[in-house]
Amino acid sequence: MSSPATDPDTGGAEPPPLHGLPLMIVAVALALGTFMQVLDSTIANVALNTISGNLGEASSTAIWVITAFAVANGVTVPLTGWLMRRFGVVTVFIASVGLFTLASFLCGIAWSLPSLIGFRLLQGAVSGPMVPGSQALLMAIFPPQRRAVAMAIWSMTALIGPVLGPIMGGYIADHYHWGWIFLINVPVGIITVGVLLARMMPYNSKPMKLPLDWVGVLLLILWVGSLQVVLDLGKDEDWFNSTRICILAATSAVGFVAWVIWELTEKHPVVDLSLFKSRNFTLGTAAFCMGYGFFFASNLLMPMWLQTQLGYTATWAGITAAPAGMVAVVLAPMVARLTGKIDVRYLASYSLLAFAASYWIRMKFDAENSLWTYILPSLVQGTAMGSFFMAMTQISFDRIDPSRIPSASGISNFARITGGAFAASITTTYWDRREAFHQSRLSEAAHLANPAYTGAMDQLQHLGMSQEQATGALTRTLVGQSYLLSSLDIFAFAGTGCLAMLVLVWLTRKPKPPTGGPVVVD
Repeated sequence: MSSPATDPDTGGAEPPPLHGLPLMIVAVALALGTFMQVLDSTIANVALNTISGNLGEASSTAIWVITAFAVANGVTVPLTGWLMRRFGVVTVFIASVGLFTLASFLCGIAWSLPSLIGFRLLQGAVSGPMVPGSQALLMAIFPPQRRAVAMAIWSMTALIGPVLGPIMGGYIADHYHWGWIFLINVPVGIITVGVLLARMMPYNSKPMKLPLDWVGVLLLILWVGSLQVVLDLGKDEDWFNSTRICILAATSAVGFVAWVIWELTEKHPVVDLSLFKSRNFTLGTAAFCMGYGFFFASNLLMPMWLQTQLGYTATWAGITAAPAGMVAVVLAPMVARLTGKIDVRYLASYSLLAFAASYWIRMKFDAENSLWTYILPSLVQGTAMGSFFMAMTQISFDRIDPSRIPSASGISNFARITGGAFAASITTTYWDRREAFHQSRLSEAAHLANPAYTGAMDQLQHLGMSQEQATGALTRTLVGQSYLLSSLDIFAFAGTGCLAMLVLVWLTRKPKPPTGGPVVVD
């Protein structure tokens, strides 16, 4: 977009590139599209008990508020490339944001849990193109030599969402009606749509008459939907001891294999799996998926442990993670300038090492730490977040034709979302099972023949507790210590996993600096 050019399809001139204030206004509008979608993937998590109580439903049923959004979003994200080729990049993105805003309003005024689940299903379905679409359009409106800046903007909003989601959700649930969790999207969505309609329609790509691969779509719905239900409900139903979970897992596995075979042999596949012929895209997407999984697991585990074991409120538990997002926002512009000057594999390596360091610092936690002790590793994690998304995106998209960027972005973001879903399920299950293991080991020492145990009992009884009360207090301490040890096990695994991922990064080719024309789909 460095200069006007003739469009061979229309015979007219392409619109000139954006500069200055118009460029920044559009960039902010696109970033807000990313922010809303990512925020809504986490904001309701900490408010489920409030929502279920207000609507008169069991907490176990309210999990479908999260599951419905994740299933629908997971299905539509990979379809982004096809949708944008069929209807135009800008048209699809604006429609997605507009419908997401409407669905958010409906979620906010939901009158029952079934209605809320239905509106969340709609919200997840229409939001699929928002994150990959904003990524593709940010790369389109910036000149090639400044696409690192575009990725910095996208990374900042994609990173802040998961961090702010629990904080905002917890604060709203503690102080206001839960409906505002969704209603806050409405003014943001209206502003975003208005700006993009006024500024971006000349940049829309020409729609193409493409046949819809119905078999591919149905197989995608089958295996992704089954997988998401397995991941969300597996823990509550004891995983593969449940007949329903076994059937759904088998359905997902068979559906996935059938889907891959179909998409690789279909003339007009709904998802372009041929992108995986690129070594950088394959390895970069794998590293992106796993790295985000470790990050998501850490962001899930910390507030869960602080709230259930240390008595933190949802708001304060979220505050411990907030510095990570702040540091990432500050560093992202500086990292953007570095991406055109150094091999981005060094940036990716630094981010993985910093992630590992933040997890290993957490291995020093105990139940008596101050708030600052919990914030410190969050600061270190923020330095990793400031470079990880940008570096992995540039590695993954290296040498991919600009017209295929929306498809690549859809697949990459789908892998990231799936990695986060796996991480959430594995983390919550492993946390409870390791707690049971540690509790059984610690319980071996909780007997009257142990001087430390009898000394603690005597001290508590001296403070006025009965023998039963003292036993109960020591049992609660034992459970809390068991969950702490379980958390440390998970942090150790995440840190080691980040180190192992360095191998994937250095198996990729050195990415070329951004060159070529604008990102369009034609």
